[in-house]
Amino acid sequence: MNSNELRDLFLRFFEEKGHTVLPSSSLVPHGDTTLLLTSAGMVQMKPYFVGEATPPNRRLASSQKCFRMTDIDCVGDAGHLTFFEMLGNFSVGDYFKKESIEWAWEFVNERLQLPKDRLWITVFLDDDEAEGYWLDLGMPKERIIRCDEKDNFWGPAGETGPCGPCSEIHYDFGEGFGCGSPDCGPSCDCDRFSEIWNLVFTEYDQDVEGNRTALKQKNIDTGMGLERTAALMQGKSTVYETDLFMPLMNCLTELTGHKYGESDEVTRAMRVVAEHGRAMTFLIGDGVIPSNEGRGYVLRRLLRRSIIFSRKLGIRGPFLGDMAIVVIREMNGVYPELKQHRDKILRVINDEEMRFDEIIEFNMDLLQDYFTRARGKGITNISGKDAFYYHDTRGLPVDVLREIAEEEGFSVDLDGFEEEMEQQRERARAAQKFGLIDKTIQKTLEELTVPPTPFVGYDTLSINTRILALMIDGKTTWANPHQGQEVEIILDKTPFYAEMGGQVSDTGEISGPTGRVEVYDVFQVQRISNGESGSAVIHKGRVVAGVIFPDDNVVATVNEERRLDIARNHTATHLLHAVLRKVLGDQVKQGGSFVAPDHFRFDYTHLIAMNKEELAEVQKIVNENIRRNYAVSGRGMPYQQAVEAGALAFFGEKYGDVVRMVEIGTPDLSAKVSAELCGGTHLRNTGEIGFFHITSEKSIGSGLRRIEAVTGRGAEALAEERISVLENVASQLETNSVEAAEKLVLLISEFNAERKRAKELEGELLRKTAESLLAEVKQVDGVNVLAGKVTASNMELLRETGDWLKDKLGSAVIVLGVVVDGNPRFLAMVTPDLVDKGIHAGKIIKQVAQVAGGGGGGKPDMAQAGGKDKSKIDEALKLVPRLVGK
Repeated sequence: MNSNELRDLFLRFFEEKGHTVLPSSSLVPHGDTTLLLTSAGMVQMKPYFVGEATPPNRRLASSQKCFRMTDIDCVGDAGHLTFFEMLGNFSVGDYFKKESIEWAWEFVNERLQLPKDRLWITVFLDDDEAEGYWLDLGMPKERIIRCDEKDNFWGPAGETGPCGPCSEIHYDFGEGFGCGSPDCGPSCDCDRFSEIWNLVFTEYDQDVEGNRTALKQKNIDTGMGLERTAALMQGKSTVYETDLFMPLMNCLTELTGHKYGESDEVTRAMRVVAEHGRAMTFLIGDGVIPSNEGRGYVLRRLLRRSIIFSRKLGIRGPFLGDMAIVVIREMNGVYPELKQHRDKILRVINDEEMRFDEIIEFNMDLLQDYFTRARGKGITNISGKDAFYYHDTRGLPVDVLREIAEEEGFSVDLDGFEEEMEQQRERARAAQKFGLIDKTIQKTLEELTVPPTPFVGYDTLSINTRILALMIDGKTTWANPHQGQEVEIILDKTPFYAEMGGQVSDTGEISGPTGRVEVYDVFQVQRISNGESGSAVIHKGRVVAGVIFPDDNVVATVNEERRLDIARNHTATHLLHAVLRKVLGDQVKQGGSFVAPDHFRFDYTHLIAMNKEELAEVQKIVNENIRRNYAVSGRGMPYQQAVEAGALAFFGEKYGDVVRMVEIGTPDLSAKVSAELCGGTHLRNTGEIGFFHITSEKSIGSGLRRIEAVTGRGAEALAEERISVLENVASQLETNSVEAAEKLVLLISEFNAERKRAKELEGELLRKTAESLLAEVKQVDGVNVLAGKVTASNMELLRETGDWLKDKLGSAVIVLGVVVDGNPRFLAMVTPDLVDKGIHAGKIIKQVAQVAGGGGGGKPDMAQAGGKDKSKIDEALKLVPRLVGK
């Protein structure tokens, strides 16, 4: 039974039992920011189990792509994997222990036809009910083992979620595979037993502190590892000998000449490369790209670990693309997204592989010297200081160093390395420059008892408020700041948006009974008062009229025109983000932004530059969404509710229990084009943006790109500027702006034709000059030597002249001098027969150029050089015969 047959058999069996088969969800979990990658079949069922969503059927089944990083260091042994497929059946408040146990027994006995005397069962310590059902099916009591929470209680997928006791089915390979211990059983770490199916009785919901409460409904979550079960059904001792891995092993044999099983070292290396090659293909297919954090770091580590182990097989240079092609070919029938993303998968792998190969080549010789010297001294540990040197100076990540070191019998002092890293971080912190006033404000707030500043600026731009604290240079003052003085003000509430989240702050004014302050900057400072933490909003400004006093009742007014310009750009970033994900794929994630009144920039994860067509499509769709005048609304809600409503949330981001979701769509939100968690200020309708135009798109780092754009008045100013430029060009061309491009193309064509004719004429003139030079050839010890000055506009023409003379003379040393852009230039050529006699063009040209105040060099057969004094060309060329004579 091959793996495809096994997968189909399982899913059909549960269809017969009334289950709806769901397709595998992505390896990138949707909406669960506590979970790095999908680690079990239950992940996509979690909302159903906790009652947050309604399932399409209370009975469900799937074959789920899964990834677990915990076993990466064990990959290479007989059974550990990072990527695997989990066959599972699920009950959402429908059947429970009895049915799940009976159906599992029916499947392994009647469909898989596994011998009953080879099967063992484990149950949780106090689960008499589960044990009773196994006994009713005829399972001998002595082959039912009770285990504690470590082995038979299944925790949540992520930090929180459904959990419960479990019962497992184990296959017994026989005492010959065991450790010989009288206590050897299913929980033993030896190779005698293999867990093939885990039945989890999901009864509890666990919170972040580990507290468990009973779920409203009892659920079933089972998991059968496809790879392990395939090995069992195919009579193989390891998963790597099954049809899931042998095509990859055959590919490695073709690439390296090594055969699987020829030695322990080769077998381990082939397992690592094959397993990681399969895993990385699926990760990239689901939108993960290499980076130094989160999922991207997991992928990067797989790629780099594969390359390290491939060197044991004699591989040098790119090869992982070949592995990915095999995975795509073998698996696209079940997972068509692999074929759909084939080009991207291969491009990501090749780019990362090329970069890491350079790092490895740069370090391996030095590392081998290090290992040799250390062994000579009896040292088998790389110190933290040395590890930091390789990391910081030579670009070798410490996890890669550890992999290489372990293969050489060395360890790495990771604690010492962390100490070095902390010292570096401390140096970086010490090098940061903090404004004196900002530090003083921080200290002042520690002394004050002002509460956090409520922001009311989503709904109004002008409010009556009160001055709670008045500062000059960050220090509280009870003086009366007068006209011209800089001040910092804390209000009891504010309509001013403080700079955060990439959006610049509002500006405006604060006016009181006796004075007025022009506010030019607003920012937040964390403060703790009476055990309560929060942010105080600081309004920095200048007194422009009268005087102001602490405790004044004032009117705080935001500059409306500027706020609207900022809002246009911020709302446009949300539209842009949504369209980028639509055009380029769901792997696109915002990597940062800067929103100002006159423009904005948006950083996003993507590997390559967008082509003209993609840029045009993105701009077109954004502008279509602007013209549709979609409603823009922001509302506060619990985080989980926002995720269920479709808000984008990303792993590693920190969100509060209550968040603000900004949605863009039809007024009733029945159709949404964007939903994001965002605390910034926005418009009420997309039509207020006016127009959106991309001004640039560029790379700002590996896998990270930046779009800069303008909207509204900024787009209007850009259009006016470019129209003005076009009209000026048209005026210079003595035509109108409509026909300017055509006229310019014609002029460029005429110019190129004239330039070509001039080059041909210059070439003819040079050839005539070269012909006249033939008469100046001198004999120096039987060697033809030609040194002369010519007129040429560039070095390319000079080289062509040198080649012509070399062809004519057959055997010669030729040195030509020319003035290009006001500076002397020299060219030396030596024919092959004279190179063999030891005449070196580079050595000749170096001494010739020195006469003209320059230098240079090159290869034995051709060299170029420059100088500073063009009046010395003739003197320099006269030196050539003497140099050849030497």
